[in-house]
Amino acid sequence: MPTQALIPITTVTFPEIALRTRDAHKLRGYFGELFKEHSPLLHNHLEADMPTDADGAVTVKFRYAYPLVQYKVLDQVPTLVGLGEGATLLTQLFLQMREVQIESQTFPVLSKHIRHERVPLGLANDLIEYRFETLWMALNQENYRDYRRYAEVEQQAQLKRVLTSQILALFREFDLWLEPHERIMVRLDVQERTTQFKNQTMMAFTGSFLTNVILPDGIGLGKAVSRGFGTLTRMNNGQWIL
Repeated sequence: MPTQALIPITTVTFPEIALRTRDAHKLRGYFGELFKEHSPLLHNHLEADMPTDADGAVTVKFRYAYPLVQYKVLDQVPTLVGLGEGATLLTQLFLQMREVQIESQTFPVLSKHIRHERVPLGLANDLIEYRFETLWMALNQENYRDYRRYAEVEQQAQLKRVLTSQILALFREFDLWLEPHERIMVRLDVQERTTQFKNQTMMAFTGSFLTNVILPDGIGLGKAVSRGFGTLTRMNNGQWIL
């Protein structure tokens, strides 16, 4: 049997509120601030125990592990996705979500939906196709420079390595480790795009990929997944055994 696990996932949607895809980071800012005392998972920052200056300023460090709470706008619908501890956290806070504030505009929450389930993660017996519903920010500053130097065939090989490493990072978050005889297979079909990220123009990708990995629908891969980038949708229903 391939290496697999069942992980908890919670999805919260606000179907009566319409936002733009690029507003996902504002959702993160709003809910991260609203519930900041509950868990650093909501904003992906960790605060040091001791202040560092005379004004009592707190040192903030980033949590660099895979984000367990992700904020997205999918088909104009604000969406929160929690995995593992994040799934439990969103379930606990669900009843307290009474409004959404985006900059100066406040949206009363008249209707919200929650889905909590346990879903498979790991290697599959068949190939499964996934589409990027939002732009995939695959590259960091260092491997972007390499990408620009490469010919097209080398670029594709690099992107495959990057995607494979991102999937393995997700596996590690849930203590999944491949056996020596197991490997992740990836076939990519993506196109270059540009996007604005923190007031900078960044390269991103749209498209799909085929892999022998079971990934939860609606999660993200790549950079800035907590802000909605790299969100996946499964395109077919590959067969697998748990």
